Amino acid sequence: MKKTPRGTSVGVDDPYAFVDRCDHLTDEGRCRLAVERPQRDPSFARDRAEAEYQCVFADEQDATATDDDDAEPEWERCPHFRCRRRDRVCVRCGLEEHRDAHSDERPLLEEHHLSYDTGVETDHEITVYLCRWCHAKIHDSWARLTDDVNPDPEAIAAREDRRSREQAELSFESAATRREESGSN
Repeated sequence: MKKTPRGTSVGVDDPYAFVDRCDHLTDEGRCRLAVERPQRDPSFARDRAEAEYQCVFADEQDATATDDDDAEPEWERCPHFRCRRRDRVCVRCGLEEHRDAHSDERPLLEEHHLSYDTGVETDHEITVYLCRWCHAKIHDSWARLTDDVNPDPEAIAAREDRRSREQAELSFESAATRREESGSN
């Protein structure tokens, strides 16, 4: 199983198994990084410009077109690959985030890195969201992201507490009712 620089588990053998696409890839198959930030890697940007900014994999797929259209790109070969999940759901237990905009409480979900600085020129950022409880289990034990688990009871209680406070704030109370309750006439 992959490890952090401190030696704790990240919960997976292959971080790329949790990747659906690169954050820099546009719907048209172009590399947004090469277009918007060419100064980050000028030679990479020049190569992409010569290929009309097509993603590295678009070039490869055209050159090696086969009958296997379902083949997954080998994302780890791109020097600037990045995949950060945007959906605010724990990938291990399915707990959904419930945030209180006016509170300093700790979020229910935390960003979890599946890849770390390895000292190689092409470090990749791959992150998912885990609830605090699953996050602790991943780093402190042998737990894996692919475990079939339900949300921790404490996690459900914390989420429901936030929901009930939100519902109490949203309830409508007329001025007349408030006036009657305060005893004013």
